[in-house]
Amino acid sequence: MMKRWQYGKRILLLLTAFSLLLLSACGREDLSVMNPQGPVAQGQLDLMKLAITIMIVVLLVVFAIAAYVLVKFRRKKGQTEVPEQVEGNFKLEVIWTVIPLILVIVLAVPTVQQLSALGKDYTKDENALQVKVTAHQYWWEFSYPDLGVTTAQDLIIPTDKTISFVLNSSDVVHSFWVPSLSGKMDTNFAGDEDKKGTTNKFHFSAPNEGVYRGKCAELCGASHAFMEFKVKSVSPDEFDKWVASMKAPAVLPEDAQLAEKFKSACLSCHAVGDQGIAVGPNLTGIGSRESVASMLLNEREGQEGASVEDNLKEWLHNPQKVKPGNQMPDPSELGLTTDEVDAIAEYLAGYKLDYETNSAD
Repeated sequence: MMKRWQYGKRILLLLTAFSLLLLSACGREDLSVMNPQGPVAQGQLDLMKLAITIMIVVLLVVFAIAAYVLVKFRRKKGQTEVPEQVEGNFKLEVIWTVIPLILVIVLAVPTVQQLSALGKDYTKDENALQVKVTAHQYWWEFSYPDLGVTTAQDLIIPTDKTISFVLNSSDVVHSFWVPSLSGKMDTNFAGDEDKKGTTNKFHFSAPNEGVYRGKCAELCGASHAFMEFKVKSVSPDEFDKWVASMKAPAVLPEDAQLAEKFKSACLSCHAVGDQGIAVGPNLTGIGSRESVASMLLNEREGQEGASVEDNLKEWLHNPQKVKPGNQMPDPSELGLTTDEVDAIAEYLAGYKLDYETNSAD
């Protein structure tokens, strides 16, 4: 009776550990690889399903054989002779050698095909949209070299294009990851320009219009968990309108005094339109973005959040509280008063780009 209880306790512990393992995989649906929204993510999920299916089949067969052997060949009461030995059985050795080989081939062929497709270089493809991704602590910069446009946090892409990425980091190693569209890819610190082999390239596409959440998947500092970005897939016409809006002349605050304050305090690091220096995130059209500082979600249809202005005020008044360790200075260090910070937040919240056909703004 005691042995049975000990066995039961062990099984209960194993089941508990297995349940905790399953629950640890629970999370946000928009950060799940199980919800592919593009051909690259779909191909990767198909490989996962194939590998898991093979493992489950092997597991079931092994358990079934083990159960059969335990029942069929268990030592019977009064049995003392040694059971018939099967080592050196040629047929069995051929079977348990050939079957794993077949399974490996079944998994290897589609894996090699998928890796070949994923590894294709689109950087010279005239039909692909070229995007340079630069990771910073703790924000993302997206440059479109062929279009002369640079933005931050929201990666805008058209639905009809393959997007070709060149990935780098300005400081430490980060990892670019949009679970619904593709797997992870490191952004390495290039260092000196003569160093080679540090730039990663990959591609994906988003056939359907929508907003997809991305993350940094490499521990990179105190605010690693807050280093998010959005991929916004829009129609080709909307994308062209977005590019034109980004290249339009800057719209500065109407109040001349506030405009001068904004230039001296903000445009020494940021850029809006054709004004400023793009050392920090480009602020052009920040009022149209999905979030402020990547983590403060803006109120949108189908998305809970605060108003853009409220999020900007929260961020500008205390950037270290929102993202510890970031490079954004405190407004007081820049000589800005509370009222001036509020006024700049109101101005930036109203700096929107009119490019979405169904926009409610």
